[in-house]
Formats: sequence, structure tokens, C-alpha cells
Amino acid sequence: MASRKALVRRPSPRLADGLVTHIDRTPVDAALALRQWEVYVVALRAHGWETVELPPLDDCPDGVFVEDTMVVHRNVAVIARPGAESRRPETVTTEEAVTGLGCSLNRIREPGTLEGGDVLKIGDTVYVGRGGRTNGDGIRQLRAALEPLGARVVAVPVSKVLHLKSAVTALPDGTVIGYPPLVDDPDAFDRFLPVPEESGAHVVLLGGGKLLMAQSAPRSAELVAALGYEPVPVDISEFEKMEGCVTCLSVRLRELYA
Repeated sequence: MASRKALVRRPSPRLADGLVTHIDRTPVDAALALRQWEVYVVALRAHGWETVELPPLDDCPDGVFVEDTMVVHRNVAVIARPGAESRRPETVTTEEAVTGLGCSLNRIREPGTLEGGDVLKIGDTVYVGRGGRTNGDGIRQLRAALEPLGARVVAVPVSKVLHLKSAVTALPDGTVIGYPPLVDDPDAFDRFLPVPEESGAHVVLLGGGKLLMAQSAPRSAELVAALGYEPVPVDISEFEKMEGCVTCLSVRLRELYA
């Protein structure tokens, strides 16, 4: 049975101390970030999502980016092993949360590394970015965990951005969207549609053709609206300064068993 739960975690006051890899560090307003996060959560709830707030991790600057801590396919949660060692403590509370929701568990183990932001699911096809945070062994372990569930795991290169979903996400019809200068290999995907802004490459499927998108991508919002979808813009400027986007601020659980 379909579920509509979203795991979220409020930003640490130390958000500005988080990791940045592919962009220059700029000042972050922690108070503004908290207000933006609250609006993001309200947007999820307004579109029928039950939010599950994880315990705050004030000593983990990147803890707000909960998507990186796991990959969920059907009723199985694969707990990540972040490539950034400083982020590994974040998985403890997310594992507790999905256990409480009835998920079966699997884990990425040493020497594998994998972060959930590198995983794009389109139906039963699971694209995994192999780059700075996810390695070949992590992909191998994810394949072993998900293929028995009927998934097809496809590795794709990521070198220009932090995570695969920093470069591409997918529309409800399965079309992959991305900002071409940041996509290593558009031909890796069955259908690829370029968007005119970097942050326009990131959508969260809210249901009913509604797409949560960053307010910083108005031209991309116009493009998806012309395709018959309804953009739901939110301002996440402070998270974008930390290489964050709308997808990484939550883990969406769509296929939990009743």
C-alpha cells in the first residue's frame, strides 16, 4: 500500500560548518535556514505528506541533509555508509526511525561507501552515481540488496557535482531532467530533458503532478509547467550554499507496507 511519510531533521546551528566540495564557501544565515526548513516541511504537509522529525544533531552540520543516510526501495531501507566520515554518525537515528516504521534493514559495509543523494529511482530502475562519495563497492552492495526485490541497479559517472541528484532528478513520467553543464553522461538515461538552471534539475514528486522545486529556478518551473505539471516553489537559498537541494532535505517513504 502506498504511504506518504517523509523523514526530516531540523538544521544544526552549525550548518555553515558543513562540507562543501564543488562550490566556494559563502556565509550562511542559520536563523534564515531554520525558517526556510520550516517552510519546506509545511509544504510537504500541505500536499499530504506526514513528516517524521528525526532527533536534532547539533554537532553534525550536514545532518539536515537526511536523504544521504539511506536508500529506501519498497519496504527495505539500505542504511548508507557516507563517503564523508564526519557524516557517519547521522545514520544512527535514521536507522532507528525506519526500524520503528517497520522497514526491513540492510547496510552498506566497509569498504563500501554510499550516500543516498547518489541514488535516483525511476520505477524499478535505480541509477547510482559513482563519484566522490559513493564507490564501486558501495554500488555492488546496493545491487546485492535491491536486485532480489526486482530492481535494476545502473551505475553512472558523477564528477562535476556532489551527488547524482545534484545533477539530475526525474519527472513523474520517468523523464530525467538535468542542467547539461553538470551532467557527466546524459545518454546514460533513457530520456533526458535539459533545464536552464542548475537548481531546476531538482524536483520532489509530491503527488498529483505537483513538483516541489527551488524558488531559484523560475525558468525551469515554467518549463515543467508547460509540460502539464504544477511547480511548488520553496526558498532554500541557505541550503543551496551548502550544495543542498529540495531532494536531500527529506527521505520520502512511498511504499511502506500497511
